[in-house]
Amino acid sequence: MKGKNPSPMWDRLVFNKIKEKLGGRVRFMGSGASPLSPDVMDFLRICFSVKIIEGYGMTESSCIISAMDDGDKLSGHVGSPNPACEIKLVDVPEMNYTSDDQPHPRGEICLRGPIVFKGYYKDDVQTKEAIDEEGWLHTGDIGLWLPGGRLKIIDRKKNIFKLAQGEYIAPEKIENVYVKCKFIAQCFIYGDSLNSSLVALVSVDEDNLKAWAASGGIKYNHLAQLCSEPRARAAVLAEMDAVGREAQLRG
Repeated sequence: MKGKNPSPMWDRLVFNKIKEKLGGRVRFMGSGASPLSPDVMDFLRICFSVKIIEGYGMTESSCIISAMDDGDKLSGHVGSPNPACEIKLVDVPEMNYTSDDQPHPRGEICLRGPIVFKGYYKDDVQTKEAIDEEGWLHTGDIGLWLPGGRLKIIDRKKNIFKLAQGEYIAPEKIENVYVKCKFIAQCFIYGDSLNSSLVALVSVDEDNLKAWAASGGIKYNHLAQLCSEPRARAAVLAEMDAVGREAQLRG
């Protein structure tokens, strides 16, 4: 956190070997797309001993909306606004996100400036949904302001739906939790407003599941047979339950 090398000895014994995997000359790394968890960011910074900056953007904003400032050691956020745009948070009352939230204001991330696109090609309806009359682009992402003008993304407004009991669901958020399971390669969450439960379509990580089966002496002829094995299904479900509880997902 102070920007100092915590252990030259471990660098020499371990981490320099990891740096050599990238050629040994890397000085900077940038991360975008999906947000990095703070523990992953810190882990990468230690392993590679280089400057790693996380940014946030979208195609409609000509890429960068915000990025970490040079020298910022705090993880878990996407930095301060790009000087080429304004950023504001708009209340989303149906999800209980408002500017009055404590300890940090929360809301949908909106931006305005010369980096914002003119609109979707020959699609006025979608364009009006994305850009309001004052020129603010509504990203569909939920953010909060941290001290120092740092923006943190915490949720997603778009791609949410209600279940039969009125509960709002953000499937992408749940998918991002479950893909952290060691047995899962891909996960797709589906639901609709006529039912009270969700369905998860899970594609297993073949290598990890086969390694687990070998350690337990489980015999099988092919992957489909292994996926039908009750002990394998129970192991995958138990791992999903554990990861879900750690991420504080509902039952």
